[in-house]
Amino acid sequence: MEGFIFEYLDENDFRKKERSVRKYNMLAFKKLTFNYYPELRKGNFLGEEVSRNEKDKTISYELKLPTDDLFAKVHGEIRVHYTVYTEKKIILLTNITPEGILDEGHRAELSTYKGVMISKTNPEKDMFKINLLNMLQK
Repeated sequence: MEGFIFEYLDENDFRKKERSVRKYNMLAFKKLTFNYYPELRKGNFLGEEVSRNEKDKTISYELKLPTDDLFAKVHGEIRVHYTVYTEKKIILLTNITPEGILDEGHRAELSTYKGVMISKTNPEKDMFKINLLNMLQK
């Protein structure tokens, strides 16, 4: 078998978040699809190593995707979490974070405020953060 294969902890949930990234951050989605996934399949593990389990021979990684600075400050960095099973040549794609805004972005159309998407559950909180960050930059 040549290269690594992808498997999913919860494929439906992962694909929902992936589609949300595609919808709201096309640059991150393009990097993930055309740069990062092929490199991972080749065995070039990107991102930072989070943990290592010698007994199960697994390594867990977090791969940071390109994110707008203001979005990252309001909602957090977009990160893909995955675990590599080195002996089995399997990459288990586990999660994409920040979960809250990506799940919400999949369920309903999100609005934006000053170029940053805001959640429907806490719009006031998100707008306050955006206004505060804009004031601090001046």
